Amino acid sequence: MEGPLAIVSAMALTLDDLFASPDHYLHSFEGDAAVFVSMDRAAYHRSIFLDGRISPAPGGAMRVPVAMLAGRAPSPAPTGWIFHVAHCGSTLLARALDRVPANLVLREPLALRQLALAPDAAGLKLTVAMLSKRYRPDAPTIVKANVPVNFLLPELVAFDREARAIFLHLGLRDYLLAILRNDKHRTWVRNVTGQLATHLGDLSALPDAERAAALWLAQMRAFAAAIALLPEARSLDAEDFFARPREVIAHAARHLQVGMKEAEIDALVAGPLFSTYSKNPELPFDNAARLARRSELEESLAPELEQAQAWIAAREEAAPAIAAVAAVGLG
Repeated sequence: MEGPLAIVSAMALTLDDLFASPDHYLHSFEGDAAVFVSMDRAAYHRSIFLDGRISPAPGGAMRVPVAMLAGRAPSPAPTGWIFHVAHCGSTLLARALDRVPANLVLREPLALRQLALAPDAAGLKLTVAMLSKRYRPDAPTIVKANVPVNFLLPELVAFDREARAIFLHLGLRDYLLAILRNDKHRTWVRNVTGQLATHLGDLSALPDAERAAALWLAQMRAFAAAIALLPEARSLDAEDFFARPREVIAHAARHLQVGMKEAEIDALVAGPLFSTYSKNPELPFDNAARLARRSELEESLAPELEQAQAWIAAREEAAPAIAAVAAVGLG
């Protein structure tokens, strides 16, 4: 037998193995093939992101025909979710909740992002089933999504109306200060709004501030619609998380059913996770540095902040969406 099936056979794997163990991670799709990467609990923990920056276990990757898998996908197991508007502490929160050797946290799975940009119902069912795998039946798997996935929320909600989820967000002004702070972040805004034109419309003629406002509002509306359907949805303002990390982590852990003791949370907040940049632990960074950076931007970004706020004020749908998200605060 030739091709991907030969690889599966040579590794003495069955389809049941692929669906059962998180050690076989559905990383991405390439054409008609699903790409699986070898992982273990330590590899997931050290992989801050599960896209091209993944840090896999020994064993390499393999390609399996999607058609071979799609009809066999079971219903996804109950899964916790962190949805967010970007640049709002989601990586920090997800890493704080990643408790070795208990629960499993998957940060920004690439396959899920691919499906957000090129929707496919069968592929989504397969992906969500694969992401829901657990190492321990009593310890949840939590998925931290990324911005494009916010526009898959209706489909994701349909898989499990009892799913526990946290919707992490920022107020408009705080959001703008986070994502317009330098050229790299502005390029990200332009790129992602272009990729999401199907949902946002063509925003190419808008200045950066209005593009960012449009993206923020679209996500808040998506969050509000999902929250209306999910009894176990909770929202979290990132500024509250940054200001009260101990209390927020305790609330988030309880909500997502992650077992954490007070002493463990205290040690976590006092340790390197909260004194380094969450996306790159080699860089010193903490909330005081973040606040200082934001303060420096207030004056230079003032005209764009006003421009974006005026754009939002002109849209009647903004206030109800903002109120709906705020109404289910985490605590």
